[in-house]
Amino acid sequence: MSWDEWEKLKSATGEGRPTGMRLNGLDGNGGSAAGSADLVVNQDDLGAIGHEAYLLHGRLSRDGDHARPSTFDASIALTNGNFTSGSELLKVHDRWNSQLRTLLDACARISNHLDYSKSVHAKDDADIGGRLLSTSKIDEYFK
Repeated sequence: MSWDEWEKLKSATGEGRPTGMRLNGLDGNGGSAAGSADLVVNQDDLGAIGHEAYLLHGRLSRDGDHARPSTFDASIALTNGNFTSGSELLKVHDRWNSQLRTLLDACARISNHLDYSKSVHAKDDADIGGRLLSTSKIDEYFK
């Protein structure tokens, strides 16, 4: 892209709109903190998701392991009977256990961490808002 093309694109983008710097704002709200937020997190929503993850973890812990003992026994019996499918069934058994542990870990993480998400996000938003408020003074010099 040539310099002339770049300049044409920049000027076309700014047509009909002020081209001043906007921090933490959308068209029409002037960058004020009172504008509508694009990310909203409600404690009730997080609590419901966390509770469902907790329930899923409990069900997976209980029901996800039903077939493990019999699958293992069958793979040993097939291997001892000189069937090649015995070792393959043991691979299926091991893969299932690995995937089940991964899923249980994910459910536990979701359940444990969602309770704290809203307070962490609120703290981060306040921190970022304070930093942006102090740097928004720069905008006055570009007008």
